[in-house]
Amino acid sequence: MAKVKMALIYDFDKTLSPKDMQEFHLLQSLGYNNPDEFWAKCEKISKKYNVDGILAYMYLMAIEDPQMTKEKLVKEGNYIKYFKGVETWFARINDYALKYGIELEHYIISSGLKDIIEGTTIAKNFKKIYACSYYYDENGRALWPARAINYTVKTQYIFRINKGIFDETNDVDLNRSTKDEDKYIPYSRMIYFGDGLTDVPSMKVVAGFGGNTIAVFKRNKDAKKLALDLFENKRATFMANADYSEGSKIDKITKGIIDKVAKEALLDEYR
Repeated sequence: MAKVKMALIYDFDKTLSPKDMQEFHLLQSLGYNNPDEFWAKCEKISKKYNVDGILAYMYLMAIEDPQMTKEKLVKEGNYIKYFKGVETWFARINDYALKYGIELEHYIISSGLKDIIEGTTIAKNFKKIYACSYYYDENGRALWPARAINYTVKTQYIFRINKGIFDETNDVDLNRSTKDEDKYIPYSRMIYFGDGLTDVPSMKVVAGFGGNTIAVFKRNKDAKKLALDLFENKRATFMANADYSEGSKIDKITKGIIDKVAKEALLDEYR
């Protein structure tokens, strides 16, 4: 069987990591011992000036730390913690897929900060990290949001992965009609991992075109209820506790999908 590619696409905050990446250390460095105070301030800016919520938090961070640089944000990645099994997940699931001649590509699509994610211990596992970023001035300071990714903008990157148009400035090829047989990774060979309402548009795109989506939840009542809502409303194909260790539900579901893709790819050779 010829080698087949699959895309495993992840949100970051509360999907691979138990809380928003800014809350591990960055907000404390800005003087917010209670992260809720920062997010409330962002919401106030958003409502008062009709600003997108993602742009509001990027703006507030930049003005509250005028010396914020890319280097400083990358170092914040050192503080990030993960759900159980995440740090060994990528090598394990890659090895499993390769037994069937399937090459897995891992992607991040996040409303968090790209520079922070690039500073994490797991960054090396991703083919592309699509997340919010700043434009830096000649002194290296964050000057302006270069890219802001909210819940609907996330879907753009699903299309990019599908077509193999990874350059974020290349909109011409992204919007050009492409035959299904020429697409880089079919939706049916995608798995989207997300935790909440901001993932709904991406889940709908992937599931709507025949792919699979997993609603990931922490072990608390509210998170589980949200995941259940996503599942019952057919946004998520599966739901599972945020545990990526060997033998966990996420592990079994993902391996089951890989098994299915392998069998379908084998049958395709006889068409």
